[in-house]
Amino acid sequence: STDEGGVRSPLFIRWPGHINANTVVTPIASVIDLLPTMTDLASIKPSANRPLDGISLKPLLFQPKITWPDRYIFQHWNGQTSVRSQTFRLDGSGHLFNMEQDPGQTQNIAEQEPEVTAQMTQAADQWNKTVLAELNKEDERPFPLGHLESVYTQLPARDAIPHGHIKRSNKYPNCTYLTHWVSVNDSITWDVDVLAEGDFEVTVYYTCPKPDIGATFEFSIGSSSMTGQITEAHDPPLVGQKYDRVPRMESYTKDFKPLPLGVIHLEKGKNTLLLKALDIPGAQVMDLRLVLFTRVDS
Repeated sequence: STDEGGVRSPLFIRWPGHINANTVVTPIASVIDLLPTMTDLASIKPSANRPLDGISLKPLLFQPKITWPDRYIFQHWNGQTSVRSQTFRLDGSGHLFNMEQDPGQTQNIAEQEPEVTAQMTQAADQWNKTVLAELNKEDERPFPLGHLESVYTQLPARDAIPHGHIKRSNKYPNCTYLTHWVSVNDSITWDVDVLAEGDFEVTVYYTCPKPDIGATFEFSIGSSSMTGQITEAHDPPLVGQKYDRVPRMESYTKDFKPLPLGVIHLEKGKNTLLLKALDIPGAQVMDLRLVLFTRVDS
């Protein structure tokens, strides 16, 4: 969520001989501050074709008691935008909370603080009209594949588009896998952008119970394709499920087995990666967690 419980995370930084141990930074910060902070610590200038939203936290790391100006930090998720200052949070519904006195966001003080509410509402509207509008235009970005400086590229099921009967193991994306692959009309796709032409070994990570082994499937991207078959059963239990006192909301996961498919040649450019079944002798093809590309050309 965009509330304090959904965005507040600890961050630990260790740099012996430079940053004193037990230093605590209390001003609010965000992930957008990491790039300017790291480049500042490294004494390099970030190359960007547009202004950075974050600021360097380097002064706070070396002088924790330095005077630091207040700022607004914006969070957006699932159609909701919230605004956080050092003292207040305006949530996605226009409710205002004093985060220093009420970090659990239990008491809406919008009526008691009309000026603060108006200022933060205006800031949220402006952010939505500028930053959010730009993000929405770029939301159809394909996933990069095969950067020359990277040997491995992972395409997790979390980022795939399931078609037909296939569904995710949970509505919350992190750690999810694809299941209920029961028809030859079902398919799985990723929109990708191959950054550099080359040869790649393709490995899928799967589970499949013994009665369902034998399914064959096709893996294709552009004019290149290969086939695979599930020949070995691998049906481990879900990790952690029997130990949780309260069932978790996120997906349980399991130990997925790698299945090498061989080497495929990929042309540079944008394309759609497709997985589809050719034959399903059992009740399903497999549960799929990940497709891994390993560059094998020099």
